[in-house]
Amino acid sequence: MTEQLSKTEAAAAGDKPQKRLTPAAERALAEAEARRRTYRQAEAQLPKEVGGRGGKEPGRYGDWEVKGLASDF
Repeated sequence: MTEQLSKTEAAAAGDKPQKRLTPAAERALAEAEARRRTYRQAEAQLPKEVGGRGGKEPGRYGDWEVKGLASDF
C-alpha cells in the first residue's frame, strides 16, 4: 500500500520560489505604506465620538459605512 500526500502537503512540495518585485513595485508598496501610516496618525488625532453610530468618518466617501453596508446621510 502506498502513502498519499494530503492536498496541503502536495501543494507545499510543488511550490515554486516567489518572483522578485521590480524596483518600481517595491517603491509603490513603500509609498502606500507611508500613506497608510500618515492616515492612521491623522485618524488617531481626531477626537473620539461618544454615542455615535460607529464605523468610519462619513465624510470619507459622503456616506456612512457600518458592517459593510453604506447609506447616504
